[in-house]
Amino acid sequence: MTPIASHITDFLQQYLPIQRGASSNTCESYAYAFKLLFEYASNGLKITPSKLHLEQLDAPLIVNFLNDLETARSNGPNSRNIRLAAIKSFMHFMEYRVPGSLEQIRRILAIPSKKADMRLVRHLTGEEIQALLNAPEPTSRVGIRDRAMLHLCFAAALRVSELVGLRIDDLKLQPSASVLVHGKGRRERCLPLWKETASALRAWLSVRGTVLVPELFLNARGMPMTRSGFEYILRKHTRIAANHCPSLLMKRVSPHVLRHTCALTVLQATNDLRKVSLWLGHANMQTTEIYTRADTSAKLETLESVVAPKLRSGRFKATDKLIATLRNVSFMRSENSPK
Repeated sequence: MTPIASHITDFLQQYLPIQRGASSNTCESYAYAFKLLFEYASNGLKITPSKLHLEQLDAPLIVNFLNDLETARSNGPNSRNIRLAAIKSFMHFMEYRVPGSLEQIRRILAIPSKKADMRLVRHLTGEEIQALLNAPEPTSRVGIRDRAMLHLCFAAALRVSELVGLRIDDLKLQPSASVLVHGKGRRERCLPLWKETASALRAWLSVRGTVLVPELFLNARGMPMTRSGFEYILRKHTRIAANHCPSLLMKRVSPHVLRHTCALTVLQATNDLRKVSLWLGHANMQTTEIYTRADTSAKLETLESVVAPKLRSGRFKATDKLIATLRNVSFMRSENSPK
């Protein structure tokens, strides 16, 4: 029997961040996946998580765990597949450490991912995004900070992890404003900024103060802004913006919705999917193609270039007995009416 505790520690603390160069977000996501798995296995096998052995995590247990995610935790197929990807990555890691469990590992690796629905990306209209950006009051330090964060998150199409991870050194305001983004998969990209966004950032830097932490955005305690902190700020200002733009009440506004909104704005302005991919920092163009499904401009060009088939003209003739009876009644009333 192979105790799993030491192997999962090496996987998360050595293999992922050092050998694979995985980001801290990936490591946290994988750690959370194994937390859920070990709690599920512990409850089912009636042993503490630290006493689990590799041989106990067989394919049937993994499949039951994935099913439990969807039924008990109401996770969607995408969340289920993310947890499965973490498990498979660990099993590849264990192939070389425990060759005797190769058959068990191969069965786990053969578990298929679940097909997920490909829905249109959620985004905001021009009126909605403007109302949201106008929501913070630029008369206080908190309002100036919130306005700068919202402007930058939208203008640079930032993931929330990219936004809260920005440092002061990543921002360049002279001679032209730009920001260096440390993206997913350790990919960096440099993006120019609108004058409005640069002005909002200058206003924030003027009231930020001299704080020892290098992060650009701080919370009320002078510590680096967190993911949950920005999500709270976004929810607060969405409620405020809804007073001027009621359609926001019907939408679930998340940091990624701002990213989608920027992507569609760039696509509609340039009609160039490659530029959208560069702006968002995608590793390949296939990821960017989801925005073509939500953008109607290219489809309208196609519609205008195609000649629609003609419709044969004609008059409707009622053949239903009830309709015919009602028409006869109307005819009889008109005949009996006084001339």
